[in-house]
Amino acid sequence: MPLKMKLPSSAPFTIYSVTRMLFPSMFLLLFSVSACAQKEKKKPLIVFITGDHEYSGESTMPLLAAELEKNYGMRTKVLKAYPDQNAEENIPGLEALKEADLAIFFLRWRRLPAEQLKHIDDYLKSGKPMIGFRTTTHAFNYPKGDPLEKWNAFGERAFGAPPGWGGVAKHTHYGHTSSTDVFGIPAAKDHPILKGVNPDFHVRSWLYRTLPDYPVKGANWLLMGKSVDPESQPAIENPVAWTWKNPEGATIFFTTLGHPEDFKEESLQRMVINAIFWTLGKKVPDHWKGKFKMDVPYRGM
Repeated sequence: MPLKMKLPSSAPFTIYSVTRMLFPSMFLLLFSVSACAQKEKKKPLIVFITGDHEYSGESTMPLLAAELEKNYGMRTKVLKAYPDQNAEENIPGLEALKEADLAIFFLRWRRLPAEQLKHIDDYLKSGKPMIGFRTTTHAFNYPKGDPLEKWNAFGERAFGAPPGWGGVAKHTHYGHTSSTDVFGIPAAKDHPILKGVNPDFHVRSWLYRTLPDYPVKGANWLLMGKSVDPESQPAIENPVAWTWKNPEGATIFFTTLGHPEDFKEESLQRMVINAIFWTLGKKVPDHWKGKFKMDVPYRGM
């Protein structure tokens, strides 16, 4: 006959009593961990794709990502050219775009392999929102006749920007010794992206020339730039920030600003945070969390 043992419920510190005490706590702990994981997963995921040779995007974008996580309830993932910003043919981790709610690009003259480009192409075709900075107008630089040459016009396809550097669009700038005065457009003053933004500020970026044909028709200009001490004439005013709905239906924000010193300007910081919320279809924050430190030196070429 098997031995039967009855543990009295009144006996102190028996296995039975300890289990009874611990089980509810363990259940609550597991439930809490699961709830936290679910809550974290519901936060928007923003994937940054960086690699730009010149403007230290692989250093400025992580600082922006950290601020988004700390103060604005976002999840972020920053992808970088490997092994460094000058590596033009490899950005590991692009499969993260499958789960992204927003993709932010800061690229310059990449030649990614077809298998990596496919992740970007799939994201483009998804119609999910995108943001681009400065040299993303010429994100790719495949040689003439290359099967992937069409990607040189990524700036136009994705952001309504000039289709690469130079070319028929004559996309260029006013010289490295110049800088830019930014100013608002009366018709755009009530746009949510400009909420709380002082539209009149100065940046180190030399002004990009996009006119007369870009941004493409249908883009909504937000801010203009005037070249200060331009190296070439005539120096005409050009848009430096705009929104657009691209052919895939994606909501986009693009700015030709992006010199690392530009990010010290509170107006630019707030505009970018606002743009992230706006492109995600979220209400722009009523309360600005304040200027944050983005002190990254300009690397040059």
